[in-house]
Amino acid sequence: MPKMRRKSDLPTKICAACGRPFAWRRKWARDWDVVKFCSDRCRSERRTASAPSARPET
Repeated sequence: MPKMRRKSDLPTKICAACGRPFAWRRKWARDWDVVKFCSDRCRSERRTASAPSARPET
């Protein structure tokens, strides 16, 4: 049986949307180099925030 790892031993990154650190997850094993966001919520908020706003600036 494989040896267990502590979460603190896993690689971490900083989320591009919220700026908080997040740790490696097994589901990201193949895509860890391209993962930028800590969650689906941050990923979707980043898309809406980068879209041009419909309101005119005053």
